[in-house]
Amino acid sequence: MLSLTAAELERYARHIVLRDVGGPGQQKLKAARVLVIGAGGLGAPVLQYLAAAGIGTIGIVDDDVVSLSNLQRQIIHDTEKLGEPKVASAAEAIARLNPNVRVVPHPTRINGQNAMALINDYHVVVDGSDNFATRYLVSDACFYAGRPLVTAAVGQFDGSITLLKPFMQDDDGNYVNPTYRCLFPNKPEAGSIPTCTEAGVLGALTGLVGTLQALEVIKEVVGFGEGLIGRLLLADTLSMHFESIKYKRSPKNPLNGDNPKTWSEMLEEEHK
Repeated sequence: MLSLTAAELERYARHIVLRDVGGPGQQKLKAARVLVIGAGGLGAPVLQYLAAAGIGTIGIVDDDVVSLSNLQRQIIHDTEKLGEPKVASAAEAIARLNPNVRVVPHPTRINGQNAMALINDYHVVVDGSDNFATRYLVSDACFYAGRPLVTAAVGQFDGSITLLKPFMQDDDGNYVNPTYRCLFPNKPEAGSIPTCTEAGVLGALTGLVGTLQALEVIKEVVGFGEGLIGRLLLADTLSMHFESIKYKRSPKNPLNGDNPKTWSEMLEEEHK
């Protein structure tokens, strides 16, 4: 277990006095490696709170640059960083916030060819992407890599978040937890759901949902509380109403059943 310096003990003092975190929990955070897909509306608060919490290594996957229209919600970036790669802008912001955090920039788009190599190098994955193709890809890759995934999505005024650990088995070797495909069996047709560019999105909403993602990661790393496994948390900010719905593992998807597809088969059929 990695030890904490005197400066780190002071920095994380409000964590350390929490009975469910303490010194051992903070050491777990320092030893953790978390991969964040996307440094945009969701990724921005995820990165800030994970860095502030003392996650030891944070990987950032994003191939975009900072634009003026991002700044209404992607608060890890600022006006001076316009035109700069988002991974570089985010890394600079994290360095100012917490120099103890090691940032690994991945200035690329995650795809079927690089997903496993990226994900295998981290303990937990956070999906802050803005499209279903990436969400299905990342969730499938995390299943095969055996990595917990905190995934979320936002609409104009609403958001959702869940924790996926479908690779876990019971004492008899049976998979028990649902996959992303159990929750969303059918991938929406391209263009059937408006993007935030087309429909708009409330900036503070992404901050709320992204912060919830960061909280779920911290709980997963330290090992306290109840994770959102098999539960989809829904937030409606127009009515300021929160609820969670339960969902179960279904045999009617490519990852379950008697003959589940392999990663190679998924690549060939789903993630070309």
